[in-house]
Amino acid sequence: MYKKVFIIDDDEVSVFLTEMTLATENFALRYDTFLNPTDALELLLPLLTEENRSCLPDIVFLDLNMPFMSGWDFLETLQPYSHLLQGNCKIYILSSSVDAYEMERAKNYSLLTGFLHKPICEKTIHQLTAGQ
Repeated sequence: MYKKVFIIDDDEVSVFLTEMTLATENFALRYDTFLNPTDALELLLPLLTEENRSCLPDIVFLDLNMPFMSGWDFLETLQPYSHLLQGNCKIYILSSSVDAYEMERAKNYSLLTGFLHKPICEKTIHQLTAGQ
């Protein structure tokens, strides 16, 4: 079981379904949800110091298509800190997109752990916990 998970998605229904599915599978102790990626960054960036790194979420589930700041913009903001995130925080894109271009583009971000499709399912959750 993970300690802390961030879910970043502007769709409240999607956030609810993701959190409930994860909770049903006892995936984590705590879920922090953000409808706006900038709110998540405000909390996340100060944790990227040596003394605060233990407070990072274990996993971030990130939607791509959001109105004010896309998931790609979020990743670009974190890219300079990828060396601090790797090994401390896994970031997964969680998207309804099946666009091959987006899946290929995701490979350019070393801080990404993977690309998952919505809605997250029990099988995917078991795969993620097996790699814990």
